[in-house]
Amino acid sequence: MSTILEMRSITKEFPGVKALSDVTLTVAQGEIHAICGENGAGKSTLMKVLSGVYPHGTYDGEIVFDGAAAEFGSINDSEDRGIVIIHQELALVPYLSVAENIFLGNESRGRFGLIDWNDANRRAAELLERVGLHENPTTPIGQLGVGKQQLIEIAKALSKEVKLLILDEPTAALNDSDSAHLLGLLRSLKEHGITSIIISHKLNEIEDIADRTTIIRDGRTIETIDMEAETGSVQDRIIRGMVGRDLEHRYPERTPVVGDEVLRIENWHVDHPTQAGRQVITDASFKVHAGEVIGIAGLMGAGRTELAMSIFGRSYGRNITGEIYKDGKQVQVRNVSEAIGHNIAYATEDRKHYGLNLIDDIRHNISLAGLDKLAPRGWVNGNEELRIAEEYRRSLNIKTPTVVAEVGKLSGGNQQKVVLSQWLYTDPDVLILDEPTRGIDVGAKYEIYTIINKMVAAGKAVVVISSELPELLGICDRVYTLAFGRMTGELPVAEATQERLMELMTLERDQPLPTKESAS
Repeated sequence: MSTILEMRSITKEFPGVKALSDVTLTVAQGEIHAICGENGAGKSTLMKVLSGVYPHGTYDGEIVFDGAAAEFGSINDSEDRGIVIIHQELALVPYLSVAENIFLGNESRGRFGLIDWNDANRRAAELLERVGLHENPTTPIGQLGVGKQQLIEIAKALSKEVKLLILDEPTAALNDSDSAHLLGLLRSLKEHGITSIIISHKLNEIEDIADRTTIIRDGRTIETIDMEAETGSVQDRIIRGMVGRDLEHRYPERTPVVGDEVLRIENWHVDHPTQAGRQVITDASFKVHAGEVIGIAGLMGAGRTELAMSIFGRSYGRNITGEIYKDGKQVQVRNVSEAIGHNIAYATEDRKHYGLNLIDDIRHNISLAGLDKLAPRGWVNGNEELRIAEEYRRSLNIKTPTVVAEVGKLSGGNQQKVVLSQWLYTDPDVLILDEPTRGIDVGAKYEIYTIINKMVAAGKAVVVISSELPELLGICDRVYTLAFGRMTGELPVAEATQERLMELMTLERDQPLPTKESAS
């Protein structure tokens, strides 16, 4: 098999940091090549070097693409050669149509230099057909879900006659169905001669789709694995390469000591904030005890985040009805301040938009939700704020030399630890974690699971919302399932399987709910 890409001895430095050190990568024509590594290992930096985001001259080493030297001065140069990168944060304009997004900056022009929208819509429809998406090209992007937007990004890449497609965490925000469709599309592109590089923390997907996998650790190439030739557990080998050691267990062991009920939600109803008459949560009820981790499982759009945010001070929805019981007593939680006052905390799934101030430092982000503890007389005690931040930096192993570092420059796993620190500082009795390990590596995941275990060992109650069923089965004591905004089941982990949870998560709106006997 011929080689389409060689990256030789790539070294990239930032002030005070060597992000890449003598990295070598070889990709064969027509293969699906995975790149694995912990957050901060250098994966995205390497791809930015390749795609011209970091232009030639800002790094050492050489790149050979399709048999010729590649010295890209910008991302436009790499796209002209057929290299297209799709970042984890999708670069689509929500108010423009599908066709406008696909051809943005590359519009079809007719007579007098005017854009030929009929031709653009026709070509967009053909590209949508290639990626298996049945949408009108005139539909605004903002009306489509994340899974469909990923496919539109790929259609956009195909419009540029892509030879090498780079996908950075393409399934991080997708449910199982959308993920399977996307991976199937990559196989189809492979059959048509298109080479793909995929960066992912989902090792089961890597094992399923990759021909070869290159592991990067601390900015260095560790090894490249031929996935077909591997005879042992390929996931264990990848983990060992990523973290530099064996992980005996994916999930730290815990013996639950369940205490009294801490939080109970009954008959919870929530309407959509802008669409009158649309109910997104219907008659939901659940409870969690001290020393217990419960999970909430559901497909994308089931209402998991909407449920959590509406409970956390009605920060989502309207016409919210139902009862919240804290320590056995009914309480009113009409805003976020009241939620925090009742020792309820919520760590959002979207840490970059809603969980953190990315242009501020670690210290200020950690103290943000608990400033009243630092300002008893109306002004913040800066020395105490610094001490608290440093304490969390050490205890949660936030990998940064100083707490005055800008949060936006941290890796995803370290950003997630800052979010956790922010809410742990409020000393909550109940912590709701919405996708706490999305987009972070296996080592950082293990550290976050350990933090959860420490919380429940101290008598706290934790609610985990996750798209990864193995994760819920690995860390929870009980799992509730949600479908179309209603609770469809509750299973102790000892009786739960991925198949049984999926059955409950895919119940239709009008299907009767199973009895407790049939659910177990």
